Amino acid sequence: MTSPIAGSTAAQATSSATSGATSTVQRSGQMDKDTFLKLLVAQMKYQDPSNPASSSELMAQTATFSQVEQLQQIATQNTAMLALQRATSAGTLVGHSVSYTAEDGTTQTGKVSSVVIATDTSEARATIGGVAVPMGRITEVSADG
Repeated sequence: MTSPIAGSTAAQATSSATSGATSTVQRSGQMDKDTFLKLLVAQMKYQDPSNPASSSELMAQTATFSQVEQLQQIATQNTAMLALQRATSAGTLVGHSVSYTAEDGTTQTGKVSSVVIATDTSEARATIGGVAVPMGRITEVSADG
């Protein structure tokens, strides 16, 4: 028979799940809420009937599950806020002179005429002299407009 997960093991699982959820959202091998729920169900299914898990341990594990779920929601909200912040920052460049690193490695300058806001699959791009330049390539912004 398998023994139930002890309190210290559950705390370690909580710690690793918490640190993983705050550092990145999409990482393989990360313990997410579905994995945690599967482990909890497996623990209850295979616990020793003569030595069942205490109700306080079950409540602690349920609380941990809720925390993991909330941390995932916070990470999703932070990602959305970061995208909005980047969009706002990109929009403020219109009309300003900028320097950027071109595809061939040279430094180019020009005035930003428009900005294409980033999506989930693409990076924001500034149009400078008819060339679409990824925002990450811009190295300097001048105040003249």
